[in-house]
Amino acid sequence: MGFFDKLFGKKEKESLDQGLQKTKEGFLSKLTKAIAGKTTIDDEVLDNLEEALIGADVGVETTLKIIKQIELRAKSDKYLNTSELNKILQEEIASILVDAPADSLQGFTVPANKKPYIILVVGVNGVGKTTTIGKLASRFKAAGNEVILGAADTFRAAAVDQLTIWSERVGVSIVKQAMGSDPSAVAYDTVASAVAKNADIVIIDTAGRLHNKAHLMDELNKIKRVIQKVVPDGPHEVLLVLDGSTGQNAVEQARHFTATTNVTALAITKLDGTAKGGVVLAIADQFSIPVKYIGVGEKVEDLLIFNKAAFVDTLFSIQK
Repeated sequence: MGFFDKLFGKKEKESLDQGLQKTKEGFLSKLTKAIAGKTTIDDEVLDNLEEALIGADVGVETTLKIIKQIELRAKSDKYLNTSELNKILQEEIASILVDAPADSLQGFTVPANKKPYIILVVGVNGVGKTTTIGKLASRFKAAGNEVILGAADTFRAAAVDQLTIWSERVGVSIVKQAMGSDPSAVAYDTVASAVAKNADIVIIDTAGRLHNKAHLMDELNKIKRVIQKVVPDGPHEVLLVLDGSTGQNAVEQARHFTATTNVTALAITKLDGTAKGGVVLAIADQFSIPVKYIGVGEKVEDLLIFNKAAFVDTLFSIQK
């Protein structure tokens, strides 16, 4: 694990190993079964591999893409044995995962030319959106940044209350108004406050409603417009939070939100309690949006910066 200690951090790699244990156990057991007693990659191996990938909730479309690539490589190499399958599979999975743009926020360090760096957080209720915002605020503050939260989900009193609790726990400022207030007014006040205080990071919560796409689009567009009155190039990131334990339901939510707003990054939560961690691949593949954060536990430090090399390595490694 030495290579990933340097690349990703020892504690982070340990959290990732533990958090993906259920997904890894199911996937590796099926993968082992797929190649047991085989010396070449034949149709039976591919069928079993397909079953293993779908069982990890990689999804049919993404699974078939991976299988097709393995078939092509097996044909081109003419003789490809099962001992090489793990390496090929890791390469194909890594190729699906999208890298974040070079000019986006990397880790918890704010780009010098984007201050305040404004993150607009979207996602349905119940996916861990507020908790993710609180954990992000804690991680950003620990990295030496001044953080301001904006409670623009004004349609749920619980959302404002929960975000307020997180702001107090973490020790960061929060801008909020009465329940039912205009969300864009909260967003405007939050960004204006950040500029006045020379803050580094702004994280704005938004309402998580799915029943009316047109209304959701209008509301998010209005929030963006008022942000741009204060910071013309904001928001710098639209972060969609998804619950990884819901598997393909998370894919449907991603489809909805990407159709209504320009999602630029993903945070996938609750991967520690599920064997469906393969949904990370399905979402990255279908929407070509980088996964920036994953949640693999309850603690603040269990919200990890997504590292695709470490993720793939963990999927294929036996628990140490």
